[in-house]
Amino acid sequence: MIARPPADRHLEDLAWLRRVRDRIDREYAEPLDVEELARGAHMSAGHFSREFRRAFGESPYSYLMTRRIERAMALLRRGELSVTDVCFAVGCSSLGTFSTRFTQLVGVPPSVYRDEGTHVTAGMPACIAKQVTRPVRNREAPSLGRT
Repeated sequence: MIARPPADRHLEDLAWLRRVRDRIDREYAEPLDVEELARGAHMSAGHFSREFRRAFGESPYSYLMTRRIERAMALLRRGELSVTDVCFAVGCSSLGTFSTRFTQLVGVPPSVYRDEGTHVTAGMPACIAKQVTRPVRNREAPSLGRT
């Protein structure tokens, strides 16, 4: 067996990581765990997590939660579902974890966003609203100075 050069191996790993990231984007509402995602990239869970973070700047779990929060924001803006229903619709199993992560990324709790979110994007095309309301990663949501 001939060993491949490290550059070839790195490119192959990136291709597998992109496939897994695309799977997360498609199946965000399904129960996904790092071990299963790592198998899809033909890596151990630890190696997969390190390489995913190196390639995309955040852990696989953080990336998955960001996708879920993005979808939750869209559902909450529509105002048709309760926060609990949205939580479960996007694949979260814990309302507490969902609310905490939502607040970290968006800057306000999901209930406040639901009540005020429709005003933020009123009259905007959906494609623009998605860009304008994209959650900030890595706990960088600005404080809105509510009193």
